[in-house]
Amino acid sequence: MTERPKPNSDAQIGPVVSAAHLASGAMPALSEIEFAVTMMVNAYHRWMVRCMAASGSEGLGPLDVLVLHSVNHRGRAKTLSDICLVLNIEDTHTVTYALKKLEKAGLITSGRRGKEKTAEITPEGETACMEYRRLREALLVEPMKALGLDESELSRLAATLRLVSGNYDQAARAAAAM
Repeated sequence: MTERPKPNSDAQIGPVVSAAHLASGAMPALSEIEFAVTMMVNAYHRWMVRCMAASGSEGLGPLDVLVLHSVNHRGRAKTLSDICLVLNIEDTHTVTYALKKLEKAGLITSGRRGKEKTAEITPEGETACMEYRRLREALLVEPMKALGLDESELSRLAATLRLVSGNYDQAARAAAAM
């Protein structure tokens, strides 16, 4: 039987990452961001699906929920390219499938703008989005507000993450060209 090493109370903890071999490079903090984003995305996906189910629209996946909210945004019809651009989705077939699923559920309706197919929210879809919003306020926003986080700091963090995502997009294009 091998003996476990004894904890060293003087040992430094961190950075918190999922892949130490990646964090051992020139920018360990980026690995911390990647791990935090991974945890956030997975938690966010679980939240969206469960909140939408609690809102009365079961059987929707995370992308379906994102697309539904995007179609509902500002009450205007959206094209597939509008939705993909806003959500930064390259694989349009996944959004096409989500739109078909949402239409079958009666949450959106399709139309045309010239040659392009459009999606528009239905009254049932708007009701689902507003119930999601009501639950989000009660179950997520209120507890988050209780943490006392600085909203302007959260906005700066969001802007930083959007900027960083552009670097990932550029690096993905470079990797695809290799």
